[in-house]
Amino acid sequence: MSEWLKTIVLGVVEGLTEFLPVSSTGHLLVASNLLRFEGSAGGTFEIFIQFGAVVALLVFYARDLLAQARALRHDPLTRRFWLSVIVAFLPAAVLGLLLRNVIKSVLFGSPAVIAWSLILGGIVLIVVERLPRRTPSEPARPNVIAITPRQALIIGFAQSVALVPGVSRSGAAIVGGLLLGLDRATATTFAFYLAIPTLGAATLFDLASSFRRLTVGDLQFILVGTVVAGVVAGLSIKWLLGYVAHNTFVSFGIYRIFAGAVVLVLMVTGILQS
Repeated sequence: MSEWLKTIVLGVVEGLTEFLPVSSTGHLLVASNLLRFEGSAGGTFEIFIQFGAVVALLVFYARDLLAQARALRHDPLTRRFWLSVIVAFLPAAVLGLLLRNVIKSVLFGSPAVIAWSLILGGIVLIVVERLPRRTPSEPARPNVIAITPRQALIIGFAQSVALVPGVSRSGAAIVGGLLLGLDRATATTFAFYLAIPTLGAATLFDLASSFRRLTVGDLQFILVGTVVAGVVAGLSIKWLLGYVAHNTFVSFGIYRIFAGAVVLVLMVTGILQS
């Protein structure tokens, strides 16, 4: 398989998994390992192509974002909502900066870390879904505007656990929201909004930090992977929002446990390089 075809495959993997609570980074790193992809550029490819998902979110929420921008001056609830988004973003931003070198050098390429993170995260999803719910029924529309800065901070700390590859950024943020009593649709929608600053800052920072070491070929792979990821992510956002309105996350928890077990088998058999 050519490196260009591998790039497209990895872009599809990123786009399909970014907003699902299954860990896009974990799937991307395992797929890159199995394909023996040579355009990783020290992990920058796997990090930056998430920017395609950010663009997909901006397009998907464009009407809402424009309406919120117009309402910022006169609507205190809108101002509080974006304050909540910023507050939720800060824990992962600070810890990401402090632990960046450890994450990229020690955790980022470890199949064992990914496998156990997938399995443990799957168990957490199932357990959280089995807990008594404060909101027994799903509302007609997500009510993200009502999220307070205090709730957002707790969700932000939950999201920061996803600095470990295999945990899932969206999954961690959603679990944090569910534990606070948010309904699934609201927790998922807030996780999507939170992705805009979180993924945007992470991808741009990593690209800027690595830019001098990247070749023209690296940048071409990154560009193609980002575009493919953005297109596929754009198609998956609406599906997931529709899914969570009528279903639990238990199926994703079961899938994570199965996927983690597969990664362990691939490690033991030597198919997956450690």
